Parts: sequence; structure tokens; C-alpha cells
Amino acid sequence: MNRVFAPIRAGFVRLMRDRAAVAMTEFALTLPFLLGLGLMGMETANRALIQMQISQLAVHVADNASRIGDRSILEDTKIYERQINDLFYGAEIQAGSGLGLYEHGRVILSSLEVVPDTEDQQYIHWQRCLGSKRHTSSYGEEGDGLTGTDFPGMGPAGEEVLAFPREAVMFVEVVYDYQPIIGAPFTYDEDTVSAIASFTVRDARDLSRIYQRDPGDPDPVASCDTYGGSPYSTL
Repeated sequence: MNRVFAPIRAGFVRLMRDRAAVAMTEFALTLPFLLGLGLMGMETANRALIQMQISQLAVHVADNASRIGDRSILEDTKIYERQINDLFYGAEIQAGSGLGLYEHGRVILSSLEVVPDTEDQQYIHWQRCLGSKRHTSSYGEEGDGLTGTDFPGMGPAGEEVLAFPREAVMFVEVVYDYQPIIGAPFTYDEDTVSAIASFTVRDARDLSRIYQRDPGDPDPVASCDTYGGSPYSTL
């Protein structure tokens, strides 16, 4: 019997002493954790990149909105619907086709002003929007503050920006539905990325209204009651 079981016992002892596959076993056990950590890190980095892009877009639109208009030494600067549409189109070009800004998001441009014949009563004179995302501004809509209600300005509570008499502030809000590259369970529960920016209008602007280049053949108005992409988009 010893001659029968001796080779089996010896083989079993050799197997117990063999450490050649220990590292492979440990790697196999830790691989799911390492893979999950790597995918989550990739998703986090992409989310941070998208947030930076959205923030830059908000600044880009607000800055350009404060500069647009036809300058004249004889009258205040006039702005036109076509110029606002070009602003939105420029934001789409800056974002690039990969982001899908107006497919997954919305840009809201507001003109914050002081109610005529008052010292500092703030109101939103006009508002233009573009994008497919169903979202209204978190900081006010066109006409807010005009009826005498206390409107503190635009921005987070306690940090509102204000316009000065006979001047305007271009306030921009960008909201975007984050598009994950990995997906669940490595993405975030909060899937909306947003940013705000504001710039005071650079020149003496005609604040009475937004003009049309050719009233007989008017340019599209980026109304906040409609949803969709840029009318000039070729991306």
C-alpha cells in the first residue's frame, strides 16, 4: 500500500510547495478592483474636462456678447439678432462636434439692466436661448423685476451681479447633460454640468431693443420658448 500511495503523497507535497502561480492568483483576484479604479479615474478625468469646457464656453459667450454691435460716433451701439445667432454658432464651433452642445445642452443669454427711470431696480430686459435641453434659467427669466417686484440681480443667492443705470450686463448660463464615456456604475448620479459667466457691456449700447438687419427678411430669433440646435450649424 505504501508503494501505491507514496508517489501520490510525494506529488501532493511538491504541489503544496510550488509557489510559481501565487502572483498570478493574486493578480486575478485584484484585477476587477484595479480595472474598476482605472475606469472610474477615466470617467472622473473626463467629467473634469467637460466641466472646464462648459465653463470656458460660458465665459466665451458672455465676453463676446458684451462686445457685439455696430459702433457709430453718432449714436449708441446697436445689436442685431444675427449677431446673437453668430454668438451661439461661435460657441458651437468652440465646443466642437464631439461635445454636442446644442444636442445635449442649452445656452441662455440674458441682458440684465436697470429699469428706466429708476436708480437701481434690476430687471431682465431680454433673453435669448439655444439648445435642445429642457431648461429655463435658474436665475430669472425675461421681464423679471420689471413689475416692481424685488429682483436682486442674477447669480447664486448672495452673489448676484448687478447692472448700473444706462448700462447692461450680459449674463450667460450654460447647462449640459453629461455624456459618460464608460457609463454605470462608474459614472455620476448627478449628470448635469453647468456654468455661469457675466460681463458688463463694453460700449455705450442702445438698450431699447435688439434690431433686425432687414425687417423685410428677418433673421431667426433664438426664443427661449423653442428648443433645438443652431440655425447656422454645419457641424
